[in-house]
Amino acid sequence: MRIARFIPSRPVALVAVLLVVALIAAVWLGMQPQAPIAEDVSTSADFKPAPAPASATTTGPPWRYGRDDARFTVVEYADLECPFCRAYFAVLKQWIDAHPEVNWQWQHLPLTTHEPAATANARLVECVGEAGGPAAFWHAVEWVYAHTRGDGQGLPEGLGYPGITPAAQQCLDSDRPDALIRAQSAIAAQEGIKVTPTLRLRDRHSGKTLLLHGPVEGDALLSAIDLLAAGGTTETASKEMPAESLGDMPR
Repeated sequence: MRIARFIPSRPVALVAVLLVVALIAAVWLGMQPQAPIAEDVSTSADFKPAPAPASATTTGPPWRYGRDDARFTVVEYADLECPFCRAYFAVLKQWIDAHPEVNWQWQHLPLTTHEPAATANARLVECVGEAGGPAAFWHAVEWVYAHTRGDGQGLPEGLGYPGITPAAQQCLDSDRPDALIRAQSAIAAQEGIKVTPTLRLRDRHSGKTLLLHGPVEGDALLSAIDLLAAGGTTETASKEMPAESLGDMPR
């Protein structure tokens, strides 16, 4: 019996060859390392933008409170035995918190009428800051104002700063804070500043400054900022305010 042999037609044979080639290619590609597929993060439902970097923190004197990238700086020449500085401290801090375009720089100016307590207090806050950083410095200033008897009487006898660290004590036993306090006081003397508190407002963009005497209320600070922002010339403005009026300062 003769078995008939199937002979594929040309089209069928060509299709079969192509299928075999495709199969071999698929197997070969499957063995190759695959590059990761990039996800379009702009449209992915799981995409969360990276948080903005925190503003830099001033890590040493002159100490600043607020944003380091603020356009304006209020430089306060202050005495830690000055009752007007003490009344102004919390008020200015609250105002700076409400105005992120302004930061606050501390400048020591211990008055001779308040010595030796004024320098002793300045040494304390500088050493606490050196050991613990900016937050520790500003906390120490707040603590001194809360506990000093003021007008040169200093801290009550036997009262020490709570939790003083060995690093802060080592600083107090050295002359490092004295050199810093003298240098900052010398800057004030060069600028003719003799009373506390005195403020120097600086515009970082233009480099212009404005000198303001006394604890200055919020509206006066905003007016001075407007003047500097408008390109006003460097000049001195006297804005002395009684301590009783400071409670209404933040605007």
